[in-house]
Amino acid sequence: MAPPAGAPERSLPEPAELADSYLEVAQGASRLLGKQLKRTARKGLWLPSEEIAWARAFMDLSAHALASPYRLAQAQMAMMRDQFLLLQQSTLRAMGMPSRAVATPEQGDRRFDDHAWDDNFLFDYIKQSYLIAAHHLHQTVARVHGLDAGTQEQVNAFTRQYVDALSPTNFALTNPEVLRKTVSSKGRNLLKGLKHLLRDLESGDAPLPGQAADGGALRLGRDLATTPGKVVFENELLQLIQFAPAGSHQCRKPLLIVPPWLHKYYVLDLRDDESLVKWLVDRGFTTFIISWVNPDQRLARKSFEDYVVDGVLAAIDAVEQATAESRLDLVGYGLGGTLLMATLAVMAARRDRRAASASFLATLLDFSEPGEVGALAGADPLTREGSKASRASTARASTNAGTCTMLHANDLIWSFVVNRYLLGKTPFPADLLYWIADSTRLPAALHRYCLDNFYRGNRLPQPGGITLAGVDVDLARVKIPCYFLATIEDHISPWRSSYLGSRLPRGPVRFVLGGSGHVAGIVNPPSHEQHGFWSNEELPQHPDDFLAGAVRHPGSWWTDWEQWLLAQPDGNTLVVARHPGDGALAVIEDAPGRYVA
Repeated sequence: MAPPAGAPERSLPEPAELADSYLEVAQGASRLLGKQLKRTARKGLWLPSEEIAWARAFMDLSAHALASPYRLAQAQMAMMRDQFLLLQQSTLRAMGMPSRAVATPEQGDRRFDDHAWDDNFLFDYIKQSYLIAAHHLHQTVARVHGLDAGTQEQVNAFTRQYVDALSPTNFALTNPEVLRKTVSSKGRNLLKGLKHLLRDLESGDAPLPGQAADGGALRLGRDLATTPGKVVFENELLQLIQFAPAGSHQCRKPLLIVPPWLHKYYVLDLRDDESLVKWLVDRGFTTFIISWVNPDQRLARKSFEDYVVDGVLAAIDAVEQATAESRLDLVGYGLGGTLLMATLAVMAARRDRRAASASFLATLLDFSEPGEVGALAGADPLTREGSKASRASTARASTNAGTCTMLHANDLIWSFVVNRYLLGKTPFPADLLYWIADSTRLPAALHRYCLDNFYRGNRLPQPGGITLAGVDVDLARVKIPCYFLATIEDHISPWRSSYLGSRLPRGPVRFVLGGSGHVAGIVNPPSHEQHGFWSNEELPQHPDDFLAGAVRHPGSWWTDWEQWLLAQPDGNTLVVARHPGDGALAVIEDAPGRYVA
């Protein structure tokens, strides 16, 4: 049959093109198999300790579920009832009669944005059937009685990963966009995707989004981390970057940012239009940031205390030398905020009054409900006695990046898989994916300390629960003004847990709840005019009471934070702009510095 008039004529791939493609695929598969055999031979016998931990959790679940066969039968009947209801409603729709949806995606679930998921009868049925099964599976594992809290959290987290992996959007035959592309390209997209898969697997054991996405197209200092600045201090744990002023005057009080050690600092200095650092500099703040080293075996024994003393306290000393100012504003992001609060408690016990204010972005201080990170930490092999990982010098960077991507699997893993391997696209090297893949190692001693004392022991909120630098840490001693920013969709630092932590210091506290998640909610420039935030002048005991009485504001929390900073004592006091190297510290090298590059 001839194509309609005006329609582009599609032809099958040339035989020579197909032969070259098949040859490339075969050669790639052969190289991959050879490398895998060599790796296996070098490793010898390997026991999958993480998988064993997961299996143990699900075996415990199975034992308790089978002990209550009545509840298990109830769950099965409930799912069958919804599936029969879906069949009934789908039949009515097929007959052209009024019908209603039995299951709909959650708000913000972008997997089913393609119009065919609603318009096409078959795809609508597949979508709803999957959502019904996913809902009942989650409900079943969440209602099993007798599991301890840690096992229950692990089961919930791993079940979500399993359900996300089985989404019909992840398979060629049940994804309408992939089917359309396959028909229109005569299968070239699948062949190209297979090439991408083999190439990515050859580059490493477990490629992550961003590593495979032509990451070489982005360069630090040119595309990312471009805010002009200089490294003015360094030790074996950190480099301190002082950013060049944007005008003739700056705020008198310097601002020091403490990022988490799990990733590079430039998540706060991405492209110019998304850079929190550049925005602060342009607003006149004298801005410094810590760039943590990517540790090797020599630093394997560095502990949390070392990161307090040789990390934050050393950076504060350096800022004071660079600016000759004895008072500064401090900012901590994620675990960097946890580290900052512990440091402030040490400073308070020592009567060190250099901290004028502190801001905490997506930070946990109370780890009683740490979310899915806590569940994944329960299966972490690094802290199990006798495991291979527990004897290792550093935790692998791929583990850190993998944990981050697992918590946002639909957005950061499966959308990448669909686009690269099923649609055959070569994704644009997105700055955020590049940053996620550019993860760091971390000292094993630091990793163990955080898991044992925070995620498992929750000792930070307890007065004297931990001791650092010879001081019993008590967060109630921290009485400086504090600003807390949490985000409502954060899986890494759940906002309700962050809220509980905001009630621990005893000074004036402002808590703000932003939109979106752990990264997008933080990196939310005012120019984007998205997400919004909630504020409440009261700080009730329960987080839900805070939200019930909160007022929603459009735009970015950045402007609210700026107003808060300027409202602090001496917040509006200006001095002649300070350039890196003007003070007591000489310039070492250009930003972003070799620790990050």
